[in-house]
Amino acid sequence: MGVFMVSKLKNRKFRHYRRAGSIYFVFGVSLILVMVAGCSTEHYKAEADKEVYDIINGKWKKDYGDKSNYIINDSNVPARPNDIQVAKAVPPSGVLTLAQAIAIATAHNRDYQRQKEQLYLTALDLTLARHRFARQWFGTVDASYLRNAADEQIGYGAETGFDQLLADGAQITTSIAIDWARFLTGDPDTSLGSVLAASVTQPLLRGRGRKIVQENLTQAERNALYQIRTFNRYRKTFVVSIVDAYYRVLQQKDAVTNAKNSYESKVQLRARLQMEANEGVTPRFQVDQAEQSELLARDGYIRAEQRYEQLLDTFKITLALPTDADIELDENELKALQKIGIVEPDYELEIAVETALAQRLDLANSADGVEDAERKVIVAADNLGVELNLIGSAGVNSAPETKIERLQFQNGTYSLGLEADLPLDRKAERNAYREALITLEQRRRSYENDVDEVKLDVRDAYRKLREEAESYRTQYKALELAQIRVSVSPILWEAGRMNARDYLESQDDLLQAQNNVTSALVSHAIAKLNFFRDIGILQVKPDGMWIEPIPKPAQTNTTEQTEVDSG
Repeated sequence: MGVFMVSKLKNRKFRHYRRAGSIYFVFGVSLILVMVAGCSTEHYKAEADKEVYDIINGKWKKDYGDKSNYIINDSNVPARPNDIQVAKAVPPSGVLTLAQAIAIATAHNRDYQRQKEQLYLTALDLTLARHRFARQWFGTVDASYLRNAADEQIGYGAETGFDQLLADGAQITTSIAIDWARFLTGDPDTSLGSVLAASVTQPLLRGRGRKIVQENLTQAERNALYQIRTFNRYRKTFVVSIVDAYYRVLQQKDAVTNAKNSYESKVQLRARLQMEANEGVTPRFQVDQAEQSELLARDGYIRAEQRYEQLLDTFKITLALPTDADIELDENELKALQKIGIVEPDYELEIAVETALAQRLDLANSADGVEDAERKVIVAADNLGVELNLIGSAGVNSAPETKIERLQFQNGTYSLGLEADLPLDRKAERNAYREALITLEQRRRSYENDVDEVKLDVRDAYRKLREEAESYRTQYKALELAQIRVSVSPILWEAGRMNARDYLESQDDLLQAQNNVTSALVSHAIAKLNFFRDIGILQVKPDGMWIEPIPKPAQTNTTEQTEVDSG
């Protein structure tokens, strides 16, 4: 009877633990599911955006350019106050000013979006490199059930802990595992336990020290900085390309207007000659000459219109607009440029070259690339050495009778030892070291070449700027002469001192001179922007327009900035 009572009590106690275990099991699984569901994809996306843009904002220096228009379109990060709201920038009339066109391009141009995304992805890589040195927590839960003819068993447990890589190369791992209700037929007093484990690995020779251990992090930090510079350099080039395309469309539209006026003038001249020929005053062959010139003018007018429509459609694609979008460019932009004429920057070539060497962001990246290669040589040399690690570990179990919070440190297992990897086979490391040395020399030569290329860019841009200025002055004088010829042609015609061919040639020369002047004016405006871009002082504003630094006289070696609205 006594034996039966003891067995009954143990069975009751067992059933109590089994019911409690089942309740905790269901609760634990439910808690995990709630935690997983709570971390939605939008949460992770927003978390990544915040970390990425904190990195970009922290590394973005003032002299790189205005901090705007760099947030990718699908980001949860709100637009900065000075970012252009492009949807509001497109007027109902469909007539785009230069500023509006640039704003649309920076918001929708596909290549510009790719550059923004590349900036984001580079900073995103840095978040992972930084995370490698952060405390990385982990947690696992497992459950199992097994039944056969001889036995029935259920088990579920949990483990949590963290890994940490220290800046000097030490690797720390800790974990605590809980094992609960291993056997339904076992003693419930001994079915719950925990184990605390820890290990430390400390490099003593190879792979030790901040410079070696943090090299990947250092490179990732610098890569993010390089991409910010690259993005700002790209923005300058991009804005110049949009301005160029915008003015070229207006230039072609001006050519259409000139061709139309020339064609209408020749229609009038041919009609007049036809009338005079009917009266026997003018020979018939002059009428034929005028009609032939009229047909050529009409063909030129049609070709000019087609060319204009083609350039406008191409510009729409640049703005990421459909080719059937009903837009026009503001002719007042070209008129304002014509009114201003050419304004040559007061820059001496030597000062321009010195400014470029100090300000060009792509050259700064090239110079820093040499430092990167020098660090890689140090890391490769370290990999040739002996690997010697100090390894320590500890394992502690909990006390019996389900007291998981009471760990028996006095009964734990502890170890301390050394692990060595002798440099008996270092061919791969040897090759990597030799490659690092060669890469360093290549980077140095590349930087020297980049310096020469920058100097060449500035010299070419300087020569181009002067060439376009001289071309504009020459073409403008030619236009004045052509206008005089056309204005006196009716008088000479009436006096019988000009024939039909001379009259027609004067109109053709006027058309050519008008187109040449507009072309030279636009080319000079673009050459000036290219010059400022190539010496590294063109600053892009939040609305996509630009600021031209105008230098003081060369002997003061200082600059002041003046805002330019359209070139």
